Amino acid sequence: MTPDTVHAPYDSGMRVYRRLLAIAFLYWPLLLIATVTMMVMALTEAGFAALMKPLMDDSFGEGGSELARWIPLLLIVLFAVRGFAEFGSTYSMRYVGRQVVKHLRRQLFERLLVMPVQHFQHQSSGELISRLTYNVEQVANAATDGFSVLVRDTLTILVLLGWMLYLSVSLTLAVLVIAPFVVLVVKVVARRFRKISHRIQGNMSDVTHVTQEVIEGHRVVRIFGGEAYERERFDAINERNRHLHMRMEGVKAAYVPLIQFIIALVLAFIIWTATSDVLGEQVTAGTFVSFLTAILLLLTPVRRLSMINATLQRGIAAGQSIFAVLDQEAERDAGHTPMERARGSLRFERVSFRYEPQGPDVLRDVSLEVRPGESIALVGRSGSGKSTLVNLLPRFFRPTQGRIVLDGHDLEDLRLRDLRRQIAYVGQNVTLFADSVAANIAYGRMEATPEEIRAAAEAAHALEFIERLPEGFDTQVGENGALLSGGQRQRIAIARALLRDAPLLILDEATSALDNESERKVQSALENLMQTRTTVIIAHRLSTIERADRIVVLDAGQVAEIGTHDELLARDGLYTHLYRLQFRESEVV
Repeated sequence: MTPDTVHAPYDSGMRVYRRLLAIAFLYWPLLLIATVTMMVMALTEAGFAALMKPLMDDSFGEGGSELARWIPLLLIVLFAVRGFAEFGSTYSMRYVGRQVVKHLRRQLFERLLVMPVQHFQHQSSGELISRLTYNVEQVANAATDGFSVLVRDTLTILVLLGWMLYLSVSLTLAVLVIAPFVVLVVKVVARRFRKISHRIQGNMSDVTHVTQEVIEGHRVVRIFGGEAYERERFDAINERNRHLHMRMEGVKAAYVPLIQFIIALVLAFIIWTATSDVLGEQVTAGTFVSFLTAILLLLTPVRRLSMINATLQRGIAAGQSIFAVLDQEAERDAGHTPMERARGSLRFERVSFRYEPQGPDVLRDVSLEVRPGESIALVGRSGSGKSTLVNLLPRFFRPTQGRIVLDGHDLEDLRLRDLRRQIAYVGQNVTLFADSVAANIAYGRMEATPEEIRAAAEAAHALEFIERLPEGFDTQVGENGALLSGGQRQRIAIARALLRDAPLLILDEATSALDNESERKVQSALENLMQTRTTVIIAHRLSTIERADRIVVLDAGQVAEIGTHDELLARDGLYTHLYRLQFRESEVV
């Protein structure tokens, strides 16, 4: 998926920015406070320019005026008011900014929780993480810092222009000659900023993705000597990041001086006009100094407004990538039939499935009936469709053709939450969270008591090692259980499945990481559990499923054979071939 594909529906920068502002305006009381204080700041700018007129006209004349004597005190008061106003506006906008970050991250995280599984296959985890971290910060800058600069500096410019018009209409009209040139430059550079911003954000996804791969696969990298390759791969992406940022900085570096040069030309023109009397208008020294002060004060807000364009375009580009995720359709749940607890009767009726509309069939015309409490083992060569068939049960995917029936109900008709409550899963690649042992086991049933958690651990033969841990059940397992051995992680996953007490049990090589002694213990616990539950087992080691009630042999997505272990061996078919091949390999070992 290319960046152009991701951002295609969001071509309108203004539409994206309106959505960002809509989030900021959820906190409108603080925005109102910020706007009022920014208005006060704008008035103090004009106030400072206004004080220059009596200072020049009266203070340096003969005797001076009463107002001129108060100018020092007025300056102190003016800047004191400005200081309080600036604090109020800055703090208010920062508060709103962090609220926007919190709001968007919560929305993105919630979207990840309900995003269809196939979307995770099309987008790298690094890309999604980058949107949740880097892109959200860019959006917050655009929605708050950008808003702050736009409001504050626009108000300042308007107030200063108002004062300039009061002083001299003709001189002010001459200043406004600058406007068309500035608008033209801003429009051209805005497109450039946004284009580069899209590329930078895509590159940040690559940086995150490669870094994550190296962290998660550090053992493979070290063992296979991939350090040089990974270093070169990261250096290439890192250099691309530097190059893109320097292109952005180059545009910014040229942009601001160009705006300032245009302003300088106009400023020179104004000075020449005022001093040469070409307009036939008498301008006093105080009026000219006050007017010139207003122009000089205009430079800062104009410069900030010209620079904020880069922030806005980065935020808009980031907003496009974020809204592309937020606007994706959530996992569809058209089911309306509730289910408290299933008996466990499963029926596959001529089920076919393909991952892509134009792709090949991964499953073809699979028909199978599983009785309540029966254990079914799925075996076959790699790519035969075992995992795909199992992934249809919790509706991670939907059959292209046919249907799956649970207790007489089509899975599509069941409420998704109720359906998944019927399923417990133990996989070959165990997922543990960076939390305590107890919390990872309780993931099977969040409301479980400590006694129930302990009983599940004992049934999974995990209690013996848990009690030896430094803090027992309160021990932190580290990222994905990194502080535990493979066998310990597997037994915690089994304890989690035991605690769930679901009528459907899916075992995907559930004992693959255990040593022989641990496997015998856990296999015994699993067999006790399987007696009252419908169990679907995916197994590569055929020795682990010899006691299954029935074995289903899949070949190229189709059911090739069904029977017990002894029946299939007697047929001398595909199962026998697989069994003998594995038996010979074990003898060689």
